[in-house]
Amino acid sequence: MHAFIHALAGAMLLMIRQTGYIGIAALMMLESACIPIPSEVIMTFSGYLASTKALGLFGVIAAGTIGNVAGSLAAYALGAYGGLPFLRRHGRKILISPHDLDSAHAWFARHGHAAVFLGRLLPILRTFISLPAGVARMPLAAFIAYSAAGSLVWCAVLAWVGLRLGQHWQALSPYMHGMDDAVAGGLMVFLVLAVRRHRRAARKPPIAGDQRKPGAESNERI
Repeated sequence: MHAFIHALAGAMLLMIRQTGYIGIAALMMLESACIPIPSEVIMTFSGYLASTKALGLFGVIAAGTIGNVAGSLAAYALGAYGGLPFLRRHGRKILISPHDLDSAHAWFARHGHAAVFLGRLLPILRTFISLPAGVARMPLAAFIAYSAAGSLVWCAVLAWVGLRLGQHWQALSPYMHGMDDAVAGGLMVFLVLAVRRHRRAARKPPIAGDQRKPGAESNERI
């Protein structure tokens, strides 16, 4: 597995060297379209190339941001037009009820702007945040605006770090791995708590006031 990741990183760096801004945009688009490739490597290496004058810093940031937004739109569409119908039909099989979908829609209506913006600044989560935004049908204009803002910050910070570190741009990698582990751990805790909540709700007996006697409905019709 380690050899595969190393080979993948090498292929990405070669692509950026050969295609420049187009390669940066293409790779960042894939990363934001739910394909888990490391944007940290893409942007810090591109920042390093800016330090050698092979690329311009602002061009690197713009290419990364544009690619991110394009990939986010693809993932948003997948959530809205593929994920939502699927979850309405089969959600109960994976512990997602219609009530959960309605709650997600209401939550995104209140907090979606902050969720999308902050989600763009967290490893792992940034790759997949567009899917729930699409499922919840977050307003598209707001989704684009906050995705672009969060992506701009992420790309600018990483590119600037790569520029400052120069040929030592890989020194950031251990810190990013630590952040990945922290976010992954947080997501696992959230999933465990969500499953436990669903199981407790499923075991709750129906409310006594909702139980009717067998002949009650027929008597009401008379």
